[in-house]
Amino acid sequence: MTKFSPESAAVQQLYNTYPFPPEPLLDEPPPGYNWRWNWIAAYNFCTGRKPERENIRILDAGCGTGVGTEYLILLNPHAEIVGVDISEKALEIAQKRSQQSGVATNHNHPISFHHLPLENADQIEGEFDLINCVGVLHHLPDPIAGIKALSKKLAPGGIFHIFVYAELGRWEIQLMQKAISLLQTETKGDYKDGVFVGRKIFDSLPENNRLVKREKEKWSLENHRDESFADMYVHPQETDYNIDTLFELIEASGLEFIGFSNPQYWDLKRLIGESEDLMKRTENLSDRQRYRLTELLDPENITHYEFFLGKPPLVKIDWSEDETLLSAIPEVHPCSYGWPSQSFLNYDYQPVSLSDAEYNVMQGCDGKLKVKDILNQVSVDLEMVRSLQQKQLIILTPNSN
Repeated sequence: MTKFSPESAAVQQLYNTYPFPPEPLLDEPPPGYNWRWNWIAAYNFCTGRKPERENIRILDAGCGTGVGTEYLILLNPHAEIVGVDISEKALEIAQKRSQQSGVATNHNHPISFHHLPLENADQIEGEFDLINCVGVLHHLPDPIAGIKALSKKLAPGGIFHIFVYAELGRWEIQLMQKAISLLQTETKGDYKDGVFVGRKIFDSLPENNRLVKREKEKWSLENHRDESFADMYVHPQETDYNIDTLFELIEASGLEFIGFSNPQYWDLKRLIGESEDLMKRTENLSDRQRYRLTELLDPENITHYEFFLGKPPLVKIDWSEDETLLSAIPEVHPCSYGWPSQSFLNYDYQPVSLSDAEYNVMQGCDGKLKVKDILNQVSVDLEMVRSLQQKQLIILTPNSN
């Protein structure tokens, strides 16, 4: 039987009391998608191309009640899926979720769940091509030990998606956590009492109080469930990061930082783009300095970091060479909601409106024809294909023939 540290045992008790996430179980597969959980889409984001194979192994590290795991099963029909969590109550729900919705019974490859702390990932057999670790590392007593343990399980050429908290956007949450802790005194560790105390505080504070306003503006819709309230305000173990401490965590992994999986948030143009002088001053900054500047200028919206790491060899392609692009085989991005149509939602649920020419090109992207064959049928130049690829509306497979 696995022994937990006192800190990990406290986290286990929280999630046995309030299994998380609290999304209801369905009798059908979940709606929509998250492209980060689709192997083809995630690999394309990281490398610029379709992966060579789909019969991979995926680890959902800290799977909780299996909401993300269910999507991993649904979106990766050729993959073996392994879920790991510290809470046996959450794991029971995760297993029931995948069975009740039918995604597990319709999956032709192994699905398994393990009751383990992430620091003991070495007890899981084999390596993984994709590791998904969302909302977990920051709850470990030693996040560096956790990321190191998981990095060892990543196969060469694999990718690792991580989500951890950012301190600036969670400033009010930190204050409430400390306030609840002070008022619990004798009942600290009683998470139901912690939820009671926290809700009483919010009910008692003036309406113009900063903590109340932030809760109503940002979090109240999800926090009407006690499970979510407890996860946010009564958690016994949390590490919040800034860009500098985040990259200390990343460097400890020994892996390559590929990039944030929400790059639009890190584009300084959305904040200071109207000033040519300020934008010019950013040209001499390093990437990390630009990231730091972004979170300093927009702290309320940087509540978390989500990013990809990779283990070499991870070959990337930018399709800048015309001959390479002409011989490639394109297909429509698998996370395109509403295709085929000239107006649909892209992989990131953003609306897209195609011109007639773009629509005609994408109709030819069937995963069989080469780019040059499509261009022979549609009167457009190669730059349009390159633009569609850069927008991740199509995915390309290199072809040397």
